[in-house]
Amino acid sequence: MDAIQYVHEQLTPQREYPVFRSGDNIVVKYKIVEGDKEREQAFRGDVIQISGEGPTKTFTVRKISNGVGVERIFPFSSPIIVSIEVTKRGKVRQSRLFYLRSLVGKKARIKERKFSK
Repeated sequence: MDAIQYVHEQLTPQREYPVFRSGDNIVVKYKIVEGDKEREQAFRGDVIQISGEGPTKTFTVRKISNGVGVERIFPFSSPIIVSIEVTKRGKVRQSRLFYLRSLVGKKARIKERKFSK
């Protein structure tokens, strides 16, 4: 076993998040510290990529705020993440959705994945 991998396993707590992939619409609730106060804030958007593996695994969420695209990268092992909730499952054929950056309006929508029971 690699020494770095062993240290990461011992120091980082394993957290359980729902399974999601690129194209899914999620709500990430994370802690914000302002002075001596602490509060939760939600970031709702589409997952445009998941990269890395192990303790360095990250995911990027993109949302449109006042007509401007905002992206935020969250590490899976970050202690500031309170919860992740999947609101919609997206139907996409790529794992990296960087083409959404150049699309505007209805063209930037992601179709919803339908499940048959």
